[in-house]
Amino acid sequence: KSDGFVIYLMKSLEKKKAIQKDDTPRGIKLLPRVRERLESEMVQIPVLGYIPAGGPVLSEEFVEDWMTMDSKMTPKPKDFFILKVRGDSMINAGIFNGDYVLVHSKSEARKGDIVVGLVDNENTVKRYMVDKKGRSFLQPENEKYKPIYPEGELLTQGKVVGLFRWY
Repeated sequence: KSDGFVIYLMKSLEKKKAIQKDDTPRGIKLLPRVRERLESEMVQIPVLGYIPAGGPVLSEEFVEDWMTMDSKMTPKPKDFFILKVRGDSMINAGIFNGDYVLVHSKSEARKGDIVVGLVDNENTVKRYMVDKKGRSFLQPENEKYKPIYPEGELLTQGKVVGLFRWY
């Protein structure tokens, strides 16, 4: 009902450098950085359930939900998926119970990368390491857990490239 609030909002946006006054009395224009954000293309990335950050656990992949992201973060959306973390084995790497990790399935794991690993048909999120004998193993980032050496096969299903947390 009041023009005062509109004027207050416009001045606030101008202070934050989100808009700029135009040459005309009522003209405004978006600044390039704001326009770029508003016009960026968004993509949907599937949330495929949870991933243990503890000992490996057998889990089924299924689309539980979708997250919308800027396409610049995920240039080829089909190569990405998101998993919810359960457990505390990666707390020293800053990955906590309830966090979501963004995983790039086409990235090749290198020593020291945090990966989604499939160990003897069970998956987990850990740091990918190689010992002096050339054996691959998964290293937790919590002293309470021991390294995981596969009895059979160790496959990496993707490299963790992002983390999301809500408070």
